[in-house]
Amino acid sequence: MADDATALHDVLVDALTRVDDAVASLTDDADPAVLTHRIDADANTIAWLIWHSARVVDDHITGLSGRDQVWPQWRDRFDLPFDDWATGYGQSSDEVAAVPGDGATLAGYFHAVHSATLDYVRGVDADEIERVVDENWDPPVTAGVRLVSVVNDITLHIGQAQFIAGVADRAGVAG
Repeated sequence: MADDATALHDVLVDALTRVDDAVASLTDDADPAVLTHRIDADANTIAWLIWHSARVVDDHITGLSGRDQVWPQWRDRFDLPFDDWATGYGQSSDEVAAVPGDGATLAGYFHAVHSATLDYVRGVDADEIERVVDENWDPPVTAGVRLVSVVNDITLHIGQAQFIAGVADRAGVAG
């Protein structure tokens, strides 16, 4: 039987890898029209949901690990017209629309963040899970709570992206 640290590692790797696999399925040979499709005038796009998910993971996991974000290596490829360190929180409809529908770039950044995240997860043990990382909340946020929050956030957002892909397919959007 696996010890607690191994079991924890395996669960985190599985959850994170399932989302990474979903991003691959959304972006492999994807038409930019599908990646930028909006189901209404102000809805999020698949491109924005993938970019935002990667930014959140990059920001939050580097906050836990103390490592540098992957984003600076990818920022110029996105050529976004807003703050260099934006993660997507509170963005306007125009900012959502500015994220390009380049599947290779979206997937590349997401996969690079996933790889860096797995590097951190390999070292997660019971002490790390219990480490307080944000005392601005009551109760204070631990690394474990932050990890669950990250997994929840990206699972929801990539699920939304999959829904949009299905709607785009049924609507006959190029792809």
